[in-house]
Amino acid sequence: MLIGVPQEIKIGETRVSMTPSLCRRCVSLGAKVLVQKSAGNSAGFTDAEYRAAGADIANSARRVWREADMILKVKEPLPAEYGLMRNEQTIFTYLHLAAGAELAKVLLKKRILGIAYETVEATGGSYPLLQPMSQIAGRLSIQIGAYRLQSQLGGSGVLLGGIPGTMPGHVVVIGAGNSGAHAVQMAAGMGARVTVLDLDMRKLEALDIDYRGRVVTLMSNPANIENEVADADLLIGAVLIPAAKAPIVVSRKMVKKMRPGSVIVDIAIDQGGCIETIRPTSHSEPTYLEHGVVHYAVPNMPALVGRTSTIGLTQATEPFVALLVQKGIERAIAEHKGLAAGVNTRNGKITCEAVAKALGYA
Repeated sequence: MLIGVPQEIKIGETRVSMTPSLCRRCVSLGAKVLVQKSAGNSAGFTDAEYRAAGADIANSARRVWREADMILKVKEPLPAEYGLMRNEQTIFTYLHLAAGAELAKVLLKKRILGIAYETVEATGGSYPLLQPMSQIAGRLSIQIGAYRLQSQLGGSGVLLGGIPGTMPGHVVVIGAGNSGAHAVQMAAGMGARVTVLDLDMRKLEALDIDYRGRVVTLMSNPANIENEVADADLLIGAVLIPAAKAPIVVSRKMVKKMRPGSVIVDIAIDQGGCIETIRPTSHSEPTYLEHGVVHYAVPNMPALVGRTSTIGLTQATEPFVALLVQKGIERAIAEHKGLAAGVNTRNGKITCEAVAKALGYA
């Protein structure tokens, strides 16, 4: 098997899908690895390190895509890469097809075997390849939100932790999954007043125990969401339904009631976002103002910390990549139910039920 590692081309993307350590593992298992020149530079990994690990270096993305049996990426292929895909090639990456109808059409037309990181399952039904990036995005959402609240950036001028004699900032987190829980951790650590809402009482109970009542936990329903959003200095959207389009839980009417200069960070933007006024932004233009509220919705937020994100991601993907190399793609998928759950497109069809429903194929 020849594994191709192209350089990521999404604006501001600094991650790479393979570290020299993972490369060495793949080569030791019998794979060939072709890495595009400078693909790892922004994450702190040099071409020399990849060569030392046994990889060949390609001068162009075209060569990587042309020669590889399996393309290993971080982000979904962009339009500039559609023409580089080979028919019936395997692509292993974050696909987020529920919010990517055009990409889905290309994958189907080219009969691509698309394995999505975000739907690969572990024993017990967890999503091990989604977890590290969700954790990073959750923590970054508070760091970013605190920064965007600064007066000179158009924010309301609220310091999340406050000082003695003043009220701390109010952080409202909608969704208590991986990203939401890590957002709560960061916000509480900064001394903010934190409210978290979720539909799962078990998650709320766990947070209540962890923080011993220092974090307010509320059942997620329209009335509670409306009340808390109106009072939020920083609103974090962290609602995720794996493979499916995120539901809109915060309406435009609710956003209009927020104080001027308040900040919204929607972590769910990869899946379409859970706030009605949200639209994708980029690292070059990360925010926009709507109804007086600062909106931040960068889909590849973890790229802000490229080295940490790359190491965290590749540690999670390594067992699955190794399995694909050892057993071969078809056998690995046939024998490993969790990896099979990651298959979103195959032989010109959408094979993931949630994606099919989101795109109108079911």
